[in-house]
Amino acid sequence: MKVEALKAAAATPEMIVAFMACLILVAALYMKKEAGHRFSYGLSVVTLIFVAIQIMMNFSETGTTALNNMFVDDPMADLLKIAICLISAGVFVYSRQYNQDRGIFIGEYYVLGMFGVTGMMVMASANHLLTLYLGLELMSLCLYAMIAFYRDDKLAVEAAMKYFVLGALASSILLYGMSLLYGLTGSLELSVIRDSLAGTQQGNVAVALAVVFIVVAVSFKLGAVPFHMWVPDVYQGSPTSTTAFVGAAPKIAAFAMTLRLLAGGLEDLHGMWQQMLMIIALLSIAGGNIIAIAQSNLKRMLAYSTISHMGYFLCGILAGTEEGYSASLFYVLVYAAMSLAAFGIVLYLATKENESDQLDDLKGLSKRSPWIAFLLMVLMFSMAGIPPTAGFFAKFSVIQALVNANLVWVAVIAVILAVVGAYYYLRIIKLAYFDAPESDEAVKSNAGMSAVLTVNVLLIVAILPWIGSLLALCNQVIRQFTV
Repeated sequence: MKVEALKAAAATPEMIVAFMACLILVAALYMKKEAGHRFSYGLSVVTLIFVAIQIMMNFSETGTTALNNMFVDDPMADLLKIAICLISAGVFVYSRQYNQDRGIFIGEYYVLGMFGVTGMMVMASANHLLTLYLGLELMSLCLYAMIAFYRDDKLAVEAAMKYFVLGALASSILLYGMSLLYGLTGSLELSVIRDSLAGTQQGNVAVALAVVFIVVAVSFKLGAVPFHMWVPDVYQGSPTSTTAFVGAAPKIAAFAMTLRLLAGGLEDLHGMWQQMLMIIALLSIAGGNIIAIAQSNLKRMLAYSTISHMGYFLCGILAGTEEGYSASLFYVLVYAAMSLAAFGIVLYLATKENESDQLDDLKGLSKRSPWIAFLLMVLMFSMAGIPPTAGFFAKFSVIQALVNANLVWVAVIAVILAVVGAYYYLRIIKLAYFDAPESDEAVKSNAGMSAVLTVNVLLIVAILPWIGSLLALCNQVIRQFTV
């Protein structure tokens, strides 16, 4: 019993976040309205930071399974959970003023966010198809509600409906794929599925069908082409505070789902899913980068940017090597930090009257707010993959993994399309520094948010001396995962 209790303690971070979400929901009822909202916000941020520190202090060196092998606590899960908690806390900090201006600075918003984080953390530690699905649905249901939270905005309600319908479709496809795997192997445990499918012939139709359903569902959740149709509308229609949440932490959870399913359960079927991922990745990079050029809405442009970044992320996965998986892990961590900063700047510029989500709103930003314009420039350089930023090293590590996996032609196409994609990032810098402002009104200053933004963006450059250490950490946790 004592051993089982120790194993169950592996899920302590998830228990803390879920318990605090329930506490916030109940405690706010016994407070005055405004005090309850501030309490919900403050306790949510403190809880997420506390849980991240707690995971750091108890960082796993080896993998430990718990709850009848449905849950695993390994180094990869711990690293992903730390990132999920810190990035979600950053989203809450950035969105405070925005939510206050629009009347959605209420306890229920943060309760949904906390339960969404719980779902992401469960996905990071899933060792069982049922656990993975439960974590995915817990996260998804919270996101649907958060998108529709601004009920006075028709675009937000429309975005929530589109996301809900397409999300339900993706979930049903995933369930069908999982049911086929269960029928073929007699188990829902990922390690048992891997062992049962070892040595499967490439021509096995039932196995191939299961793999197709799994890959399609994963692509839906990532927003990869041709299953990307929900991404631009959801990013544009959602309140910017929710867009920031959708665009950052869930991508880390999606990495966990992709790796647990493909590299964990379906590792020996690499030949089947590599070809599908290759097509999806290249279409995502090409479609995302090319269509983003035509956008005039900043959030919609960032949506297509996300699609292209998911293509680069998949390039590491399709390599099918430890180097490729660790490059994808590094890429998704860097991308989540960049996405957080990008939407943080949009939230910083937003006012009660203006969303500031049009590209024209950035004109002359260097004259209205020189420091924010500088942070925006650094961020755009990183997203474009221009050295010496973390974004460059993230792209370089993925390209290097492709070359080492003898997929040189895929790497060449990815590099060419990265050059194409640099155009719309550099256009933002041009608008901020070389175009005349449409208004002489100075950007409203917010010292606290500006400080967090500064740390967030400059970390993209300041982390350079430790890039090698971070890549080594990613290699180490992937090596533990593939053992």
